[in-house]
Amino acid sequence: MTRSSFARCRSAALCLYAALPLAGHAADPKPWPDPVSTPAETMPLAARSLLLDALRVGDGYLVVGDRGHVLRSSDGRDWTQSADVPVRVLLTAATARGDSVWAVGHDGVIVHSADGGAHWTVQHRDTYEDGAPATSDPRHGAPLLDVLFVDDRHGIAVGAYSRMLVTRDGGATWQPEALAAVPAGAGAEPDAGANAQAATEPAADAAQDGHDGSMVFSKDELALGEESDPHLNAIVRTGSGGLMILAERGSAFRSRDDGATWQRIQLPYDGSMFGAIGYAGDRVLAFGLRGNVFETADLGQTWTRRDSAIEQGLMGGSALDGEGAVLVGANGAVLMRRSVDAPFEVMTQPGAGMLAGAVPLDGRRLLLVGENGFSEVELP
Repeated sequence: MTRSSFARCRSAALCLYAALPLAGHAADPKPWPDPVSTPAETMPLAARSLLLDALRVGDGYLVVGDRGHVLRSSDGRDWTQSADVPVRVLLTAATARGDSVWAVGHDGVIVHSADGGAHWTVQHRDTYEDGAPATSDPRHGAPLLDVLFVDDRHGIAVGAYSRMLVTRDGGATWQPEALAAVPAGAGAEPDAGANAQAATEPAADAAQDGHDGSMVFSKDELALGEESDPHLNAIVRTGSGGLMILAERGSAFRSRDDGATWQRIQLPYDGSMFGAIGYAGDRVLAFGLRGNVFETADLGQTWTRRDSAIEQGLMGGSALDGEGAVLVGANGAVLMRRSVDAPFEVMTQPGAGMLAGAVPLDGRRLLLVGENGFSEVELP
């Protein structure tokens, strides 16, 4: 699988979905509709389709996924598909502020709802003319993989090949911005790599970004070194207001001025991080390939490795009260810790497949989403 096909998914493991053939496509004489300008269909099995993100919106819950599917629920059990989504692309992530919700996905799509997900409008999408990009920007068409709003007007969307779109008017306009980040150590802050703690992974473990069926890089491939335009997989904000972007090959970016400037840092692991959770102060929990979990209390100046007790890739997660966390990933992996000092407890869900997101429901239940749609687990 090529680097480009990897970029069309939220994570390396979910790139298997993008590689599947579309049944009947070759034999169908009719042209396929343009997904960025074709509304999503209401489908009875949408709840069992590929779902990539779940979040709390107001007093209810919302999930996004394949073919523009958006589903809403008041209790996490009875779900209704939104019938007013104007795109049919894979939606990879969503965020909310009050009743305002933004979702991002393939082809640079950003859609917005002002009523908790019932109705949607397009705020951004990449356009094409006769099948060719309508711009010379090489990032045109690259998927967006995460989105975050600093306040009601200032939002940041990140994605493949270091793509970043920024709005300062609530999404009325989105402008591309270059992530021109200076290396750590070039400015006032110390080098995160030099001060990193507990970097014990051998180089051969360093990662598996989806180049073939094994999803494991050879030593020669690892020797390619630092990516100049790494995929930006996740963006989080801490309680202090610090921002951090997690990316490929152990690279990350931090900002203390709401994204006006960024500093590139390196985790003590050379593999990709697919997600992160921001806590109070400057604490960030990052997770990714081969069950690797690292935590920082100073926005990436130092890192501590957390033992996950698994080797499956971790794709999504959510904070629990008391600086706890739940992480999910490949082969139905579910990890939970009750506090920052507690070890992770493994609660693998057989048959759940690839899990991409999780959100607590009522303190006792956990909603999971992934390649098989919804599932649920009782918290111990």
